[in-house]
Amino acid sequence: MLANLQIMVVLFLIVVVGYVAGKRGYIDEPFSKRLSAIIVDITCPALILSSVMGDRLPDSTLILPLLGVGTLTYLILIPLSLLLPRFITHDPEARGIFGFCITYGNVGFIGYPVAASLFGPEAVFYAALLNVPNTFFVFVHGTYLINSGHDAKAFNPKILYSTPMLAAYLSIIIVAAGWADIPHVVSQPLSILGDVTIPGALLIIGASMSRLSIRQIIGGPAVYIVSALRLAAVPLAMYGLFTLIGFDPLVVNINTVIIAMPVATYGTILCLRYNRDVTLMTETTFITTLLSIFSIPLITLLFG
Repeated sequence: MLANLQIMVVLFLIVVVGYVAGKRGYIDEPFSKRLSAIIVDITCPALILSSVMGDRLPDSTLILPLLGVGTLTYLILIPLSLLLPRFITHDPEARGIFGFCITYGNVGFIGYPVAASLFGPEAVFYAALLNVPNTFFVFVHGTYLINSGHDAKAFNPKILYSTPMLAAYLSIIIVAAGWADIPHVVSQPLSILGDVTIPGALLIIGASMSRLSIRQIIGGPAVYIVSALRLAAVPLAMYGLFTLIGFDPLVVNINTVIIAMPVATYGTILCLRYNRDVTLMTETTFITTLLSIFSIPLITLLFG
């Protein structure tokens, strides 16, 4: 547990650096948007691909179980995202925000580094597999929630061939085909670019938080209820369910860690895109990120 706590503290310290940089004006909102685009479109795909270009390939037999568990997870969480917020707030728009927060964790920005730290570098590939259904449902169901069920735009099929998704598809092909010994002239640039993802993403999160007021940082009771669901109740329930069903323990463990992440930053992006108030989303994102320093190490005690 101490090792996992240290991992989360190290990650959060980088968030603190981003917070200070945001306060000092080094990372303003336009720069954050440009850096986010670079991470999503360039460095994150490089990280996914480099995860299958090491000395040994990840276990190809886990591809279908991971995709199955990932899809089943969201098929279970989608109805819960519509039901649970009704017991937390009477505001329809807040219900949509809270439903998103309960369902979607920060897989790409925080999930990848945490999974790699806990399970080894090949776990980035496994996390990327789980991110395939996550990304699909975020832009279909997540958009519906952000819009509170009204005026939700049709699903944009471009997301299915965005660079992170293409990298995930290619990494699946590499593992399934057993392509080993990929030349270093290819793998090393991808590895170097991929290494930018973790610190860059954490700096963006910290800089975004620097634009919150003290009241927003503290949050209200409803935010803490949703945070408890996102960080503890949901991952523990999924862990128990999939363990009971009999899925491979490694698949269950990685899926549990991915589900236990703080709120996905896509929530803020979608709020901005559809002109929704970002205050509640940023409050919950901050609180869950802060609390995850302690919740994730506690969750990983299940694996020992």
